[in-house]
Parts: sequence; structure tokens; C-alpha cells
Amino acid sequence: MGQSGRSRHQKRNRAQAQLRNLESYAAQPHSFVFTRGRAGRNVRQLSLDVRRVMEPLTATRLQVRKKNSLKDCVAVAGPLGVTHFLILTKTDNSVYLKLMRLPGGPTLTFQISKYTLIRDVVSSLRRHRMHEQQFNHPPLLVLNSFGPQGMHIKLMATMFQNLFPSINVHTVNLNTIKRCLLINYNPDSQELDFRHYSVKVVPVGASRGMKKLLQEKFPNMSRLQDISELLATGVGLSDSEVEPDGEHNTTELPQAVAGRGNMQAQQSAVRLTEIGPRMTLQLIKIQEGVGNGNVLFHSFVHKTEEELQAILAAKEEKLRLKAQRQNQQAENLQRKQELREAHKKKSLAGIKRARARAARADGDSDAEDPGAPPEAVGAGQPEDEEDDAEYFRQAVGEEPDEDLFPTAAKRRRQGGPLGKKQRGKEQRPGNKGRGQGGNWQALKLQGRSQRGKAKPRPRATHQDSRPASRRRN
Repeated sequence: MGQSGRSRHQKRNRAQAQLRNLESYAAQPHSFVFTRGRAGRNVRQLSLDVRRVMEPLTATRLQVRKKNSLKDCVAVAGPLGVTHFLILTKTDNSVYLKLMRLPGGPTLTFQISKYTLIRDVVSSLRRHRMHEQQFNHPPLLVLNSFGPQGMHIKLMATMFQNLFPSINVHTVNLNTIKRCLLINYNPDSQELDFRHYSVKVVPVGASRGMKKLLQEKFPNMSRLQDISELLATGVGLSDSEVEPDGEHNTTELPQAVAGRGNMQAQQSAVRLTEIGPRMTLQLIKIQEGVGNGNVLFHSFVHKTEEELQAILAAKEEKLRLKAQRQNQQAENLQRKQELREAHKKKSLAGIKRARARAARADGDSDAEDPGAPPEAVGAGQPEDEEDDAEYFRQAVGEEPDEDLFPTAAKRRRQGGPLGKKQRGKEQRPGNKGRGQGGNWQALKLQGRSQRGKAKPRPRATHQDSRPASRRRN
């Protein structure tokens, strides 16, 4: 037989590479994006758009039902390696976004002042660039104006950075950067601008006709005499196809990028096209834990040191009472278990004493009871037949046949012990035996049976109309 297409070393290297890819994928941050409460159609669509931004390191087809609580989501997130929750809620006043870090927090609550869905952003553009290959890799995060304004600003920047995998600028592959997420902080209004862009790299320095040739769709040259007319004058090209490139978006590529004309060490322009969604956020508060901890920062509520100490003391008292209740419950469970065990032992001891008394009553208290002998299994049967036979005598007034009660007849012939009813009749005064005047019970039963019987109907008689000579004697 011939050898397989892959050698042993190739298979081993491929398996090791797959293992490394799985380990690196598990080490990256993952997220859940969902809504809570009565969010409405637009807010649900906004959650789907945010989930689109977080791809591919998010649960694309996540479904959260109304009966699922936040604890259920946290319990599921652990085995799946989910590190962040993005929860959108809606109230009568505004829409809110909660950013949670699992499993220990913190939780950042943002108010969404304004938002625009993907479909609205795309419909407003003259030409948009969005395809499925752009969502095979996470976006490039760009933070702007996150300076040293305060600890809450640094915490916000750290939370946004941990949402996406870190990159090494020296070893990153530029072909994997197809999208860009820009978060800009405005110190004056204290608002965040959330923008999502598509990245495109085009060569710089070529004429409009050359750029048209480098595109995938070839231009229409039916009216041209020579290709030089297209390269020299750019006939047939509209002004909208020309985008202004300058020093603000021109750079030298450190490596070749997918696309026609994007070569290494060549000048290329980086163009951004917004693909949505678009949000304007404002930080409301920062909490410890996953949604139910101490408030570390609040934009509108400011407390004094005495109020903070009082809140901390009240929380410690609540925790102390909770621990006390848990200890009391544990003690009650232990006491009930001990009572149950004591009752069980007492019941078993009583059963043993009862068995010992029964054995002593039989005269064989020391020996082990071997069980009833085989011939004693049917010992109660003759006694029952004696009772049945006696009942038959009293009811009918005759002796039963031997075939009807064979055991009773045999014992009667042998002069065996009488049954219960016979022994009772002998002890009863005035009983002179069967068939005499003392058998008042049999007579009474016989009278009852005769009274209960229906009287026979008289037979109908008819006169013979034949002549006397023809009648038979």
C-alpha cells in the first residue's frame, strides 16, 4: 500500500498548530450582548447592531428569555469563557448600556443620549463598503482624548481596552484589520462618541484612470480609441469616484496588504467608511461586583464622608445578619439530623425487643427462628374448612358431602379437635347437640330461609271437554 499524502511529522505539526489556535482563542475576551426588560423594537435592533460590532468574539445567536435572570447568564458565562456583558435596558426617561466585567466586576452604567442603527447609517451613505469578510476578525480599537482627568476616566479606558484582544504593532498582520472602532471622549460635555468604520487601503500617486484599472470592475472603454486616453485624461470617470487623499491619511506600508497596488514600502492611503451603529454615551456610575456592589463613582449624586461611612456600616450589619441566619439554619439542620438519627436508633431497638419477647413467648428465645415448617403453611386451612362445614350444617340442616369439605370430614372421622364454632357451641349452656331441641341457632336460620323463599304459584287447571268415553282413566 502507498503512503498517505501527509507524513507523520506533518500531522503532528498540524495538530500542535490547532491546539495553539484553540488556546489563543480561549485566552481572548468574549462577550454577551443582550437586552433586559421591555426594551422595544429599536433597542433590540440596537443590541443586534452592537453584537455585530463585537463579532467574532461574541455569541451571535444568543437568545435570552424573560424568565432568565442575570444569575443564570453569569452561571452560563463561566464554562463558556465569557468575560464581558453588554446589557441594554430602556426606561421611561432614557436608554442605558451596562458594561460588566466577569466574574468580579466592576459594572459601568452609561446613558445613551443618541443612537443611530446600522440601516440608517448605511442608507445615508452614497456608497458604503460592508461585507461578511470584514467580520472574521475583531475591530481595531482607537481611544481618543482619554487623558488624566480622573480615575473613572482611566477605568473606562481600561474596560474598553479589555473588550478586545490586545495586538502587537510589530507582528500584527495588516490583512486582519478590516474594521475600526473609535471611542472619543469629550472633556467639556463628558460624553463618549461611539463610531464604527470600515477600513480600506488604496495606493497613492496613480492617476484616476490607473486607479480605475486597478479596481475589480473594469471601466467601459467602448468610446476610446486607445487605452492611453484613459490613463492620460480619465475620460468617462465621474468626480464622485475621486476621493481626496492627503497627508492626514497617507502612510508607507510596512508589509503588503491585500488589494491591487498595495505593495510593501509604497505610499498608500487609508480610507474609513462609517458602517454603524452610532451612539453618544455618558457615564452615570461605576459599581463594584456584577451590578449589585458599592457605588464607586456617580456623576450626579455626591456623598460626604459621613454618609459613606453610614452606608458602609449598614452594609456590614446586613452582611452580619445574613451570616447569623446562615449559621442558625446550619445549626437547625444539624439538630434535626441528630434527632432523626436518635429516633431511628430508638425504633430499631424497639423492634429488636419486640422480636426477643416474641421468641421468648414461643419458648425458643436463644435459638434462631428457622421460619415456619412447610407442613405448617396450610395449618389454617382445616380450621377454615371446619367453620365452613359448621355453617353449612346450620344453614341447610344436613351433613355436607365429603367431597365438599374433605379435610373437615377426615378430621371428624378420626375424632380430631373441633373447630372454633363447635367449641363455642359446647361451651354454650343448653346445647344438646345437632338435630335436637337445643340447636336453636340452626332452626332460627332455617326459619329465616323459609320466610325468605317465595311461595310456589298454583298451577292452572282446565276442564277436559272431550266425551267421557274418550277420556283416559
